[in-house]
Order: sequence, then structure tokens, then C-alpha cells
Amino acid sequence: MHFCYLFLSLILLSPSLYAANNADQQEAARQSSGELTLSDSLDLALKANPDIAVAIREREALIGTKVQAATRLNPFVSTSIQDTRSDTRQIYLQLNQEIELGNKRTARMGVADALYNKADAELQTKQAEIHASVVLAFYEVLIAQERTILAESSNQVAQSALDVASKRVKAGKSSPVEQTKSAIAASSVKLELIQATTQLNNSRKRLSALWGDSEPSFKHAAGEVTSIPEVSPLIELQGLIDGSPSVKLAKIEISARDAMTKVERSRAVPNITVSAGVVNNQEVGLNQALLGLSIPIPVFDRNQGNVQEAVSRKLKAEDELVAIKNRIQTNLATQYERLSSARQATLSLQNDILPNAQSAFDAANRGFSLGKFNFLDVLDAQRTLYQTKSQYINALLEAHQSIAEIERTLGAVIEHQVTKP
Repeated sequence: MHFCYLFLSLILLSPSLYAANNADQQEAARQSSGELTLSDSLDLALKANPDIAVAIREREALIGTKVQAATRLNPFVSTSIQDTRSDTRQIYLQLNQEIELGNKRTARMGVADALYNKADAELQTKQAEIHASVVLAFYEVLIAQERTILAESSNQVAQSALDVASKRVKAGKSSPVEQTKSAIAASSVKLELIQATTQLNNSRKRLSALWGDSEPSFKHAAGEVTSIPEVSPLIELQGLIDGSPSVKLAKIEISARDAMTKVERSRAVPNITVSAGVVNNQEVGLNQALLGLSIPIPVFDRNQGNVQEAVSRKLKAEDELVAIKNRIQTNLATQYERLSSARQATLSLQNDILPNAQSAFDAANRGFSLGKFNFLDVLDAQRTLYQTKSQYINALLEAHQSIAEIERTLGAVIEHQVTKP
């Protein structure tokens, strides 16, 4: 009976056969329900993400701001009556037009243009963030699928091990301790399977939420999780910082603050109001022309406080640009180091540690079949192999997370290999 268990264990945990089993499960998923690729996810999110829709509406609203900024001041009519007696009554009727001085309209239009450019940059920034979020969420789904497959395989092996241990104890060939440890191992693996399934469901929900679906309409994500995209050297990535969305946005913010400063300076120049009208003098029976000019005297209020505030906010925006560049520099170096470490870990696990763990498991199986090892040695070897594969999956997740963060930081799209249906 234990040979049946060994045969089943080798089938489920052999790397090549494990990959074949994975491929079979993916094919079954394709047949039972629709699958989702990374390109599909990106298309859905960029078209239907609520945050992007909000950013688009804001940009549309600022088109109206530009129109309003270019609009000139309306004239206004005023009238008054002097003396209510009809014989001596004088009726005034005036048309007044306020004339903007100090290039107020030009400055106002400059602010509107800057705000529109800022909204457009915010939209591009949001699109870059959504792109990175989709890539991260998609690979989290792929990783969760791998964890679930691995947990299912381990659960099958653990159940088979428990059956073998129970039969050996009944036959008097093994100690009851073996059965107890096998039962503990089976319960632990079953708990890990439940956790892996829960994590998969949650990751699927997080991905579908990026295009506004509360419940995912897909059951399987198709992609090559073991393929880690190549990225440029760190020095080349650092050269892309000035073109990153957050830096562009910070530069546009400086331009907007500069335009607002010009507006506040222009308001220091008072407007004049020109009036033209007629006075109907009932006493003399004549209509007399009336001309007027109104000029505020900037003795106390020269808009000096608002000018000072605008200048300070522009300087603040310049300081924020420096701070943003420093943060990007630090984050980029951190994520690049994280990616390099994860890539080395995956290579080491794939080329050295996983084969050694598999060899140890195979040796334990052969020794057990020849009576050289006890059943607990096989369980320990199987557990080690499972943990090693879990480490490999975690290292892959680290690599894809760091790539997504690099994309989010720079707004640059790193080519991902996508498995098409």
C-alpha cells in the first residue's frame, strides 16, 4: 500500500509533472469558464475604472473654466431719479463698462490653461497608477492560483500519507506516533488549502474592482507567472525620473502657481469704469449727455497679501518638486534592489534549492520503500519540498510587485509576457 502512496506522491510533487498538472487545470478552467489575460484586464480597467472616469470629468469641467476665463466683463445699466416732483425731476440713465487693466484677462486665461494641463497630467498619472495596480493585482491572482494548486496537491499527498500511516499502524508495522503526526500534517495542509482558496477569491475581487465589478466575472487568469520581465539598468531608469507622471505633475503645478501669481499681481492694478448716458431734465425740458469715469484709488488695498501668498505657494511647489524627485530616486533604488534580490532568489530556488528538495524527497521515498527510513522521514521531506515551492512562489510575487511599483513610479510600461487564450 505504501508503494501506491509513493507513486502518488511522485506524480503530484515532481516539478515537470506538477507543471503538467497545472497546465491541465488551467485548460479545464478555460473550458468551464471564461479566462482573463493581462491585456484584457488593462483594457477593462482603463475604460471603466471609476477613478479614471472622475479624472476625465474634471478635465472636461476645466474646459468650461477656460471658456469662462476668456470671457470679458459684462456692461451694466444704471438709472436714478433726482427729485420726485414732476416739474423739477431729473432722470439719469447710464451704460457702464468696466475695463480690465494690468492684463487681468490674459493672466486669468493663463491660469485656466495651467489648470487644464494639470488635470490632463493628473489623468495620465491616474492611468499610470491604474496600469500598475492592474499588473500587480493580476499577478497576485496568478500567484494565488499557483498557491491553490500547490496546496491542493499537498493536501492530496497528506491525505494519502494519512491513509498509509493508518493502515501501517493497524498492521502493527508502525508506531501510532506516525499516524498522529500524519493527521496533524493533513490538518495543517487542509488549513493552508482553505487559506490559499480564500486568498485567491480575495485577489480576484481586488482585480475586478479595478474596473468597477464588485464580483469577478472570471474564474481563471491566464499568464506566465514564472516569467519575470527584464528591466533596464538602474542608471537608465533614473534617467526617466524627469518624465515620470508625478514629476510632470509637479512641474505643471509650478506653472499653475506662477500663473496664479501673475493673476494676483494683475489685481493690484485697479480697473476703470467708463460710463455714458443721458439725463432727462424736466425743469428745462432737455436731454443732456452724461459721461463718466470711475477709477479706484489703491491707497490701502494693493492686493499685497494675496501676491505674497501666491509667491510663497509657487516656492512651495518648487520645493515639492525637489522632494518628489528625491522620493522617486529612493523608491526606485529600493524597488530595483528588491527586484534584483527576488530575481536571484527565484534563480537559486529554481536551479539549486528546488532540485535538492526534490532529490531529498525522492531519496526519502526510495529509502522508505527499502526499509532504510521511517515514514516520518518521508513526511519531513515532503513538507520541506512544499515549503521550498512556497518560497519560490513568494519570490516570484516579490519580483512582480517590485516591477509594478517601478511602473507606477516612472509611468513607463515594462513589457509583460501574456499568455493568450
